[in-house]
Amino acid sequence: MRYGMTRILCMGMCLAALMGTGCSRKWVMDSQPPEAGLVWPQAPETPRIRHLGTITGFRERGVSLKSVFFGKGEDRLVNPVAVAAGGDGRIAVADTGTRRVHLYIPKEERYIGLFRSGSGEMMSPVGVAFDDELRLYVSDSFHEKVSVFDSGGNYLFSFERTRDGRLRRPTGLAYDRDRKTVFAVETASHRVHAFTQKGEPLASFGERGSGDGQFNFPTHIFRGPAGRIYVTDAMNFRVQIFDAAGKFISAFGHHGDGSGDFSMPKGVASDGEGVVYVVDTLFDNVQLFDEKGEFLLTLGNRGTGPGEFWLPSGIFIGGGDRLYVCDTYNRRVQIFEILKGGK
Repeated sequence: MRYGMTRILCMGMCLAALMGTGCSRKWVMDSQPPEAGLVWPQAPETPRIRHLGTITGFRERGVSLKSVFFGKGEDRLVNPVAVAAGGDGRIAVADTGTRRVHLYIPKEERYIGLFRSGSGEMMSPVGVAFDDELRLYVSDSFHEKVSVFDSGGNYLFSFERTRDGRLRRPTGLAYDRDRKTVFAVETASHRVHAFTQKGEPLASFGERGSGDGQFNFPTHIFRGPAGRIYVTDAMNFRVQIFDAAGKFISAFGHHGDGSGDFSMPKGVASDGEGVVYVVDTLFDNVQLFDEKGEFLLTLGNRGTGPGEFWLPSGIFIGGGDRLYVCDTYNRRVQIFEILKGGK
């Protein structure tokens, strides 16, 4: 009995020592380093894009109280389809393979796996966006809603399908920091809806068709640095550009199998110089266009190495001229640097 009590006391002292060291759970990104000298285009042309590395998951580092008894935590990317970066460098990856959103905050070395929104579990998280207060918006196309989480990853509320049919199948998300507006693509109804940060409907634009401002199964959306809204009009094989109020500006793209053509366009983004980046899933690449829609450059090709893709989907351009691409079937997110002054 005395021996058993001694063991219990020793275990208690060890636990106290562990907790006294302040060993909270710290996480790092599982990543692969950049491929040295991997740029696009190749010399002798001036490079525009440089490969920075690859994210494959997140894992716990060091020793925590929980890891002593249950082992270190690890979460791998399985089917990443959308990615966004916040103003403080945090990233969120929507992963339909794990039915969760991977939220990582580098400054805090903190990882949060978001798999519940309210009382239920996520089923098909396909879109993510941060606002300027680092709230995270997540679209779940199966549950027909957009869920909102605070900067600490705590669930706040959801805005769901309305009586007039909004959010019947929400997909891509974007945030307009000037107007404090959340844009949600509704693929099933071929429209884009604008909401307040509280989920209150503001306006909508689009309808099914092939004319200016019309859509045929739109999927992805991006709010560019100049305030323009870029929408992937997937089955019209084009990208449409709108102002912040949803007024049509221009469009480019058509179906084909050559450079500058589209086969299955998905993610879209724009940088500070007005260059538009379009992911094409079936081409396994990212194509770059100028503001007029003229083809500039192809980033990547099919493969499993650095700078290669296998059925990519979402894309995002964040601070520090970082370009994030969901390399979906390679189960990773690749990161690139947009080089200023490239011509």
